[in-house]
Amino acid sequence: MSVMIAHGPLPSLARPAGLVMASSTTTASQPMLQFSYPLPYGAILREDGVQFVVFSKNATAMRILLYRSPADPEPYRLIELNPDTDRWGDLWCAFVPELKAGTLYHLQADGPFEPEQGHRFDPHARLIDPFAKALAGDFLPGTDGVVRPPKCVVVDDHFDWGGDRHLCRPLSETVIYEMHVRGFTKSPTSGVDSPGTYLGVIEKIPYLKSLGVTAVELMPVHEFPTNESDGTNTKRANYWGYDPMAFFAPHRGYAEGTEPGAHVNEFKQMVRELHAAGIEVILDVVFNHTSEGNDQGPTFSFKGLENSVYYMLNGDGSYKNYSGCGNTVNSNHPITREMIFHCLRHWVYNYHIDGFRFDLASILSRNRNGELVPNPPLVEYIAEDPMLSDTKIIAEAWDAAGAYQVGSFATRRWAEWNGAYRDNVRRYWRGDLGMTGPMATRLAGSSDLYQSSGRQPYHSINFITSHDGYTLNDLVSYERKHNLANGEENRDGDNNNYAANYGVEGPTRRLPIRKLRRRQAKNFLATLMLSQGVPMMVSGDEVLRTQRGNNNAYCQDNALSWFDWRLVQRNAEMLRFTQAVIALRVHQPTLRRADFLTGSPHGAGELPDVSWYGTNGQVIDWNHTFHSLTCLLGPSGIDDPAARHVLILMHSGGQPQAFQTPIAARKLEWRLVIDTGADSPADAFVESQGPLLDTGMPIRMEHHSLRVYVAR
Repeated sequence: MSVMIAHGPLPSLARPAGLVMASSTTTASQPMLQFSYPLPYGAILREDGVQFVVFSKNATAMRILLYRSPADPEPYRLIELNPDTDRWGDLWCAFVPELKAGTLYHLQADGPFEPEQGHRFDPHARLIDPFAKALAGDFLPGTDGVVRPPKCVVVDDHFDWGGDRHLCRPLSETVIYEMHVRGFTKSPTSGVDSPGTYLGVIEKIPYLKSLGVTAVELMPVHEFPTNESDGTNTKRANYWGYDPMAFFAPHRGYAEGTEPGAHVNEFKQMVRELHAAGIEVILDVVFNHTSEGNDQGPTFSFKGLENSVYYMLNGDGSYKNYSGCGNTVNSNHPITREMIFHCLRHWVYNYHIDGFRFDLASILSRNRNGELVPNPPLVEYIAEDPMLSDTKIIAEAWDAAGAYQVGSFATRRWAEWNGAYRDNVRRYWRGDLGMTGPMATRLAGSSDLYQSSGRQPYHSINFITSHDGYTLNDLVSYERKHNLANGEENRDGDNNNYAANYGVEGPTRRLPIRKLRRRQAKNFLATLMLSQGVPMMVSGDEVLRTQRGNNNAYCQDNALSWFDWRLVQRNAEMLRFTQAVIALRVHQPTLRRADFLTGSPHGAGELPDVSWYGTNGQVIDWNHTFHSLTCLLGPSGIDDPAARHVLILMHSGGQPQAFQTPIAARKLEWRLVIDTGADSPADAFVESQGPLLDTGMPIRMEHHSLRVYVAR
């Protein structure tokens, strides 16, 4: 492969002192570049050097900038590729001998700057490789107007996994714990040696095990800018991380080590240790937009390589904005689609990731013109990809432009965040009229949303709260959002929360209100674990973590968002209750069926798999508006000796209510397992057997309470 010789100063890069240009003359310090095969993409470590491959259709020149340190504002060496010999189709490639793991680099591309035609090449821009496996350093300030993003790092993918493989737990048997890597241990109260890091998560694995969850769903861990110093013109910290800039790279800010690429191995250590504890790892991935923003945003990666391929554009070259973040990734363009496939496979193979939750996944259903289409190629390919066949794939089946596809997102490979579950359960326990029927539907697995398309209850990811919105404590303590700390005059965040404060907005010393709030929190968590489908809870809800009414804490990288570990002791009652209801679900197959309930027995002499009753013990009349519900679940059709009959009584009214045991259930012997209306420890019987039910006597239910009985 020949090398282009630069004659005179390049217009694209001021040549700092000591900058070495690539030359066709081989020396001991600057060996001749060699021929390379133009795949795979990115910087690939070879035995005797590094192969660089980058896509750009409209670039007229391509350069590789090499750096010695993450803090260096200028490269020490510039390699200019020859478009006649170093370009194969639309792929630019070069093999550079003697480079090793840890090599730092940027890309740089010349080409037309014609925004109205979709082209935004900038010969001065330092560009992050879209396939970079790690980044190092920070955005560096400059006086020349050039954005200097973190350096790309050449990564050695080798890691001693010790035989680790995917756990492959069935989705129907999964309990998901959504958490933020930094926020989980960053608080000084965490007591870990490596707070706010991947290694800090490892130190808290015993806690996760004690809780009983089977999977952690990590909020974005691919690289993202963190604040205004990162060249993205934001005035607020990017705590959540929903603003990606390098899809293949784990976030450097969650590392303990400071060497370039140290976070790669630390992330792998975290996954390996979580797997050793029986806990799967699901990543929240954001393929709907990037941190380059709209036409006013910076150029530091995709814009400077092939803007019209990576982003959806309007006819005048402006950015379509279905993400609400300034731009929209053109995910169904073949090139972008291929990049996403490679990215998912990279996380599955090199990081042993067990599944993915796709943020604003409805954008993946939009074609290159932004139109929602049936059977979108990307969505279908992800479902059929052979390397992803044993992973969990979960959609947030809506976007910021009005698309709402809950129940209709895609094929049976895709599970979905069930927004209808969240809203219906919140409204039922708030005491809204007419919610008993919807509550029963959600408790039974949301057949109205999933059964007609051939999917199953486990395609419904049930949740009461998520990172986006109130915490569980705040859901029962605030009726209005309190987001002034975000600096947007309380305009941000959802206004429809279906929340209640029960008499006082925010904290109170009034014991009756505090007691009711705690009871409601238990009702929510118990309902979540009793429902057919897959439960997902948010980190800290088990100990009533608060964000003081902030329902959009995306920029709050502080104690408002961090897990306060003092709550583990202060709210030990709530933690114990959560552990109990999770254990009930995990050990009771009747609560986590793989198929929809039928309302009929599966064999002669058996009770139906589900029956619904009113407070009088008679078959329920769905036409009435009431607050009470009795659900009798049977193990009929379950081939597991641990399966038992389960009797669930729910009452969301403001006054106590007497329930009669259904006649069909009176022939069984029942023991109380959960009673949210009772004080601890009588609210959950974990290590001892609860009292027997006298089926001939009325069951007095407290207001806003739930009970669970299990047949012996």
